[in-house]
Amino acid sequence: MNNLNVRKGDNVKVLTGKDKGKTGKVLATDPKTNKVLVEGVNMATHHLKPRSATEQGGKKKVEAPIDSSNVQILCPSCGKSVRVRHQVIDGKNARICAKCGGSLDAALKAEKTKKKADKAEKKAKKPAKEATTEAAEPATEVKAEKTEKAAKTPAKKPAAKKPAAKKAEENKVPVEETSDGKTE
Repeated sequence: MNNLNVRKGDNVKVLTGKDKGKTGKVLATDPKTNKVLVEGVNMATHHLKPRSATEQGGKKKVEAPIDSSNVQILCPSCGKSVRVRHQVIDGKNARICAKCGGSLDAALKAEKTKKKADKAEKKAKKPAKEATTEAAEPATEVKAEKTEKAAKTPAKKPAAKKPAAKKAEENKVPVEETSDGKTE
C-alpha cells in the first residue's frame, strides 16, 4: 500500500512538468495510483456532447491528476516547499516540516475547525421559521366553515333499486315485425 505525504486540503507546489512552480490546494488524493488532484494545475479539456435537445455541448476545462512525487507541501509556518517528516505526538502520527519543525497537521486541523465555526455561525444568522398562531387561525376557521356546510346539507339518498324484471324490460331492444310476418 502506498502512503502519500500529501493530504486533501494541503497547499502544494508543483516541482516538474508544464505547471512547474504553480501552487494550489489539493482537491483529492488517490493512494492506489499515487496521484493527486491540485486546484488549477494540469488542466485538461473535456469535450461535452449534448445528450438532449435542451442540453448544450461545448468544451470544459477540468483538473487532471498528477503524480504525488511531482508536488511538495508548502509549510504554513515557514512558507517554503518542504519535505515531510513523520513523528508520534501524543500517541498520534503527525506530519512535521523538515525545515522548521512545525506541524503540518495542526494547521490543517485549525482550518477545519475554522470552517466548522463559520458554518455554525451562518446557521445561527439565518432566521428560524416560526409558525405564528395568527397564521394558523385562518386555516382552522376555513376548515370549521367547511365542516359546518357539510353538516347543514342533506345527505343524498341512494337511488331506489328497480326490480330485475323492469331492468330487463328497459334493456330489451324493441321488436319490429316485417311485412312477411317475421320478427327481427
